[in-house]
Amino acid sequence: MDIHRILSAPEQAEGLDKPAAKLATLTGRLFGDGRVADWARGSWLGHPLHPILVTLPLGAWSSAAALRAVGYPDEARRLVLIGLLAFPPTAALGWADFQDLDRPQRRVGLVHAAVNGVAVALFSAAYRSRDDRTATVLGAAGLMTVGVGGALGGHLTYALGAGVHRWQHVPAPLETPAVPVA
Repeated sequence: MDIHRILSAPEQAEGLDKPAAKLATLTGRLFGDGRVADWARGSWLGHPLHPILVTLPLGAWSSAAALRAVGYPDEARRLVLIGLLAFPPTAALGWADFQDLDRPQRRVGLVHAAVNGVAVALFSAAYRSRDDRTATVLGAAGLMTVGVGGALGGHLTYALGAGVHRWQHVPAPLETPAVPVA
């Protein structure tokens, strides 16, 4: 199985162009091009904030799975809630970057967001469930789904270069001094 080919598939999905364009327009209106946009996009830091905030829901949900596995379902449920509360600002910062993406990046970004939305729905159902077995299954499905979403986000950044070097002035390569040949 060629995982890269699977992750690349949304890049060719032209059917995503219209909704992606509408969302880019909407996010452009929401965030604009001023101070709020600069802050949300992480220009003051030199790279996007979204990848930093992603650690909050992922850490909470992963820790919830670990606690559930060792017999602490109430504590696990609280961590699922923390992840759910951390998700909206995390997603908002991802959407702040959306308008700056090119067409293939937007396609992948849209699938990334949709997959993560499914994961949030699974974690929400796990949180609402009062049955420990059901909550465990829903939480495990949520973790697997958010893993797929994360792989798409990684593809977006590392394979497609979304957000890379956006504010950096990349210096010229350093000259290597000539080494005398003996």
